[in-house]
Amino acid sequence: MTPVGIEAMNVFAGSACLDVNKLAEHRKLDMSRFENLMMKEKTVALPYEDPITFGVNAAKPIVDALSPEEKDRIEMVITSTESAFDFGKSMSTYCHHHLGLNRNCRLFELKNACYSGVAGFQMAVNFILSQTSPGAKALVIATDISRFIAVDAGEALTQDWSFAEPSGGAGAVAMLVSEMPYVFQVDVGANGYYGYEVMDTCRPAPDAEAGDADLSLLSYLDCCENSFLEYKKRVKDADYAKSFGYLAFHTPFGGMIKGAHRNQMRKTVKAKPKEIEEDFERRVTPGLTYCQRVGNSMGATTMFSLTSAIDNGNFETPQRIGCFSYGSGCCSEFFSGIVTKEGQQRLRAQKIKDQLDNRHELSMEEYDDLLKGSNAVKFGTRNVTLDTNFIPQARSAHGKETLFLREIKEYHREYEWVS
Repeated sequence: MTPVGIEAMNVFAGSACLDVNKLAEHRKLDMSRFENLMMKEKTVALPYEDPITFGVNAAKPIVDALSPEEKDRIEMVITSTESAFDFGKSMSTYCHHHLGLNRNCRLFELKNACYSGVAGFQMAVNFILSQTSPGAKALVIATDISRFIAVDAGEALTQDWSFAEPSGGAGAVAMLVSEMPYVFQVDVGANGYYGYEVMDTCRPAPDAEAGDADLSLLSYLDCCENSFLEYKKRVKDADYAKSFGYLAFHTPFGGMIKGAHRNQMRKTVKAKPKEIEEDFERRVTPGLTYCQRVGNSMGATTMFSLTSAIDNGNFETPQRIGCFSYGSGCCSEFFSGIVTKEGQQRLRAQKIKDQLDNRHELSMEEYDDLLKGSNAVKFGTRNVTLDTNFIPQARSAHGKETLFLREIKEYHREYEWVS
């Protein structure tokens, strides 16, 4: 069978971040509740950043490393998001343009809440496996941002969004999927998927969110359990405690993952509390490390966790990583793949930790000013010129050429590269 998986992988975690402990104190939140989030920082999207800039900046180092011949074998670009700004035009067209890719290419977008990134990845995997174009590559860009323009919820859709604010982040993960899975080789056919209709969280308007926190947690736990049970049916002798060196989860916030892992360990292997805690630290924490610094990047979050697990784990011997993706509404999937030392070295060359360290930390005054002006780039904006002098130190945080939004002119988004 044709090997398939991730040839190259990179993330973009934005230009600015916020210390969420300072935010919680600023909002006068109940700190005993806040600690359950297990958050440290969150990426904050600036007015001149959007899902396109995040996605292109994640993908550019991958594309630039290819030879002209390799670059021309990218025959599919999939953007996976719930932050699109047009009901018809796909963001993949913007990404394709700014990455300078061959025009003989399929360009489209997937929306399925936080499951969208894995949906795009699995579609790319099956395109490669189909061998309809041997040697082809697919570029999957999972990209999402939060701007916190919320609407009042009805009786059944209620949530204290003051606790969603610290966890809601932004980010993008770009994956080059091909027959050369240097970074992550997929276990072909090892997939357990599970889904049904549930109204746990939704976006009833383009820039609004509503949700039922308790229902969302219960649905997540239900899907985590049942998608793995389906995986076990397809993978002989699969064992939650023994088959995977590391685990990567869709991570709205760390506390939810700790609860899901505890539930799985209790039900599948009858583990005791001490064993569960030790297992969490060893197998799950490496995949949480970057998520705790970026926040919930929705469709990109599962792959952010996978990136974190690869970058922070020990791969002196090859390790299997089990991955769980959940998207509200809902659909979920448990899948797995193999990572080697070479794969880790290739990913570490992207210097993701340095990227996170180099973001500009916003003061609370800067953050509140940002929230006041967030309507400038909301869904449906027809014309606007962005203020490039707004927090200029953030624009220069990367030390390399970075794409930013310059203006929107008759709905068309125009960008600029800044060194």
